[in-house]
Amino acid sequence: MKNKKNKILLIISGGIAAYKSLELIRLLDQEGIKVLPVMTESAKSFVTPLSVSVISGEKVASHLFDIDSEMDYSHIALSREVDLIVVAPATANILAKIANGLADDLASTILLATDKKVMVAPSMNVKMWEHFATQRNIRQLIENGIDLIGPEKGIMACGEYGDGRMSETKIIFEAIKRELDKNTKKPLLGRKILVTSGPTEESIDPVRYISNRSSGIQGRCIADSLFRLGAKVIFISGPVDISPPAGPKLIDVTSAVEMQDAVKSNGPYDVAICVAAVSDWRPKNVFNKKIKKDKSKDSLK
Repeated sequence: MKNKKNKILLIISGGIAAYKSLELIRLLDQEGIKVLPVMTESAKSFVTPLSVSVISGEKVASHLFDIDSEMDYSHIALSREVDLIVVAPATANILAKIANGLADDLASTILLATDKKVMVAPSMNVKMWEHFATQRNIRQLIENGIDLIGPEKGIMACGEYGDGRMSETKIIFEAIKRELDKNTKKPLLGRKILVTSGPTEESIDPVRYISNRSSGIQGRCIADSLFRLGAKVIFISGPVDISPPAGPKLIDVTSAVEMQDAVKSNGPYDVAICVAAVSDWRPKNVFNKKIKKDKSKDSLK
């Protein structure tokens, strides 16, 4: 397990997207980021404190006047001992509280008492998001220096379509990492680094190809780490099923020749890290039509 150097306070409010907080905690834990969870009372209608506690490895805080909590972690301590506070999902109700300085429960009191950066991931019905009161509150939050992650356009739980859907956990996770990285030393600033990743596919005909197996995970992790250390990363990747790193310049290729051309045309580099599983062979001839099975062997000679 990674040594947890960063610590965030995750406030889970009572929206249908609260279940996504479990996946977000898991991603943060894998990255070595410690999560202190706080839940509003309404959040408990969507996800249980036990589930949040088990995944985070921390006791869930939810009551402002819990004597045991006050002895160990007061709302002041909770608001000050972390590197970042994230509200996900952030309902229209809690956004209104933050914008107007209300403090009637543990979550809103923490948000009023903190001196740390706050990020919110809005989640609500499209009409609630578009309401003039919500938009007024959003403008106030931005003016106050609070960062918004999303929301996205999509299908709501109620069946309506539009803005208000909470961003996917991967997007929130990447935004959190970028914010935490602002306080990290950047020893690779000014360095241009090439990372090749994934397999290459060498076409035989429109249906068949030869390749080496590669998930692309190793290359993605290397590129992401280099970018977070300040490097300008050129990430050249063959076909993979995973999402690319958020920061590096992505160049998608398919064949070894395409990868070679991309490498040459984007240089020079200070460092080249080549972890792509480039195919060992490619056909001498590529056919425009599917080769019949009984002719495949002869066609490849």
